[in-house]
Amino acid sequence: MAIKIGITGGIGSGKSVVSRLLEVMGIPVYISDIESKRLTVSDSLIRRELIALLGEDIYTDGELNKTLLASYIFGNPEHIRTVNGIIHPRVRDDFHQWVKRYDAYPIVGMESAILIEAGFAGEVDAVIMVYAPEEIRIARAMQRDTAPRELVERRVRSQMSDEDKRIQADFVIVNDGETPLIPQVLELITSLSKNIAYLCPPKK
Repeated sequence: MAIKIGITGGIGSGKSVVSRLLEVMGIPVYISDIESKRLTVSDSLIRRELIALLGEDIYTDGELNKTLLASYIFGNPEHIRTVNGIIHPRVRDDFHQWVKRYDAYPIVGMESAILIEAGFAGEVDAVIMVYAPEEIRIARAMQRDTAPRELVERRVRSQMSDEDKRIQADFVIVNDGETPLIPQVLELITSLSKNIAYLCPPKK
């Protein structure tokens, strides 16, 4: 049975870079953002529940009407919880199936910006937080998304704070542009491999 690790971090932290490094080193990673978008279109249960909630217009030409969805959830935590309650359980089920396909691997990963908030931390054996100072994160996100600073700052504020993430993380990888990433990832893999019996005890 594989050790399951969760990779998380705020916007601009570089969690996707860490995930790619892990994949290069032979560790498959489930990218929950990509898979949730796929499921939102392909999963019949999600489609049915979103249509019941928002009407037929939530899908246009078979694709998700992102503008309509965004207008529904924008600034309304209760609406966000409702939509997440439709999508997250299906992502969790899909991750379980994905893990079974990669059972021969000693370590597999799940990347999610909201790993802890969505309850996915309970699906993994160890939580890995990718950390970068807030100013660096904002600059990266502005450049990556060609977005104004105000919008990026609003997105940063809407996410769980780094302090809260650190409390719940088992490992922290620093991605500040100065601290080398590869040695940290190698150290993580070594530590996980040494503690496989503790993190993932055999089923009785």
